[in-house]
Amino acid sequence: MSGDFLALARPGVQKLSPYVPGKPVDELARELGLDPAHIIKLASNENPLGASPRALAAISAALAGLTRYPDGNGFDLKMRLAERCGVEVNQVTLGNGSNDILEIVARAYLAPGLNAVFSEHAFAIYPIVTQALGADARVAPAREWGHDLPAMLAGIDQNTRVVFIANPNNPTGTWFGPQALEDFLTDVPKDVLVVLDEAYIEYAEGADLPDGLNFLAEYPNLLVSRTFSKAYGLASLRVGYGLSSPVVADVLNRVRQPFNVNSFALAAATAALDDVDYVSESRHLNEAGMQQLQDGLQSLGLSWVPSKANFLAVDLGREAASVYDGLLREGVIVRPIGGYGMPNHLRVSIGLPSENSLFLQALSKVLGA
Repeated sequence: MSGDFLALARPGVQKLSPYVPGKPVDELARELGLDPAHIIKLASNENPLGASPRALAAISAALAGLTRYPDGNGFDLKMRLAERCGVEVNQVTLGNGSNDILEIVARAYLAPGLNAVFSEHAFAIYPIVTQALGADARVAPAREWGHDLPAMLAGIDQNTRVVFIANPNNPTGTWFGPQALEDFLTDVPKDVLVVLDEAYIEYAEGADLPDGLNFLAEYPNLLVSRTFSKAYGLASLRVGYGLSSPVVADVLNRVRQPFNVNSFALAAATAALDDVDYVSESRHLNEAGMQQLQDGLQSLGLSWVPSKANFLAVDLGREAASVYDGLLREGVIVRPIGGYGMPNHLRVSIGLPSENSLFLQALSKVLGA
């Protein structure tokens, strides 16, 4: 008689639901018999610009080493990141996407009897990695869909080991300013690791948002997590990084899987880091697209959560599930976020101008506007 392997799993794992990513284009085409060429995907906050030419050239050059394991230490990329970010090489941890950094932190510091603090409406990976390790999740109520840092501070107790905060936040796009972060870091107990998730930081120009790197030297309990999946356009290669004190980085590298970043990701990320023009073009495309979507949504009488990222959480004023389904039938993939406690919202990534227009036309049709 076979065993019940669900029952044999950790209690926290038993209660988890698998992470559900944005629906792939090919899957929708199969389900509804649509032409993949006529489907637009605005569900996963991907960069619509296409990959950096420098990254593509670096991948091509790396193909000759296909049979070799990657550099497990990621020397070249870590050297470039250290130089760019103004830190030492021993402060850099590489991850298979920034999700990997978050999971490595959890595996290093969380266990049954301990807890992590994060906000309501925050990135789904925070509760997943916390619960998977058998730790408790302490969820602070949001304020205007965003992080309430004083409420998060109040949620910390003697068993808290990690605080996850995102700036800008996914899926809301909300943000907090430099003084709010400094006040928070000053008051957090020094034995609690603060993970500042800055996956979308490259899209946020100006002084509205703090640069987490500016706080690393003063706060050794801070880790800044970033990714090449968004503004750098390398989502399929899965490469992210964490910047922290050397002591924290040493702990994480003890847990990190060997060869967790593949050779093509290492080469492409190293090249993309120097493609300043590409990132600038990505940012300008995003700014124009953000305005295009906001103008269109306003004409439809809809509101949205103000965002500093490359997406908008659109408030439909009613249950969003049927609108999501209607958009799928029109060949438009967006992201329902009921699982984030936002059943009336759809998260819409900023696309190319033509994609944004098609989304707005499809939404108008589905709403009967």
